[in-house]
Amino acid sequence: MPIYEYECASCHYRFEERQGFDADPVAICPRCRNQAFRIIHAAPVIYKGSGFYTTDYGRGSSSNSRSRDKESEREKESKSAEKE
Repeated sequence: MPIYEYECASCHYRFEERQGFDADPVAICPRCRNQAFRIIHAAPVIYKGSGFYTTDYGRGSSSNSRSRDKESEREKESKSAEKE
């Protein structure tokens, strides 16, 4: 069962409550008995594997990719010249 964090609207007391997914949110502060609200936190994201670093992506504007494009164009031209 997940643990949810709550904060009281009046006394700003933070407390945790262990609840099921289908349970209704607790809306009462255990200290002052006023209304409490559930605090939503951003979920952490962990990237694993290749393709998540700048070195893993090809760059279209780099000099290496330009030279590769020129070489492939030359190869295509030479193949078409050989066919004729």
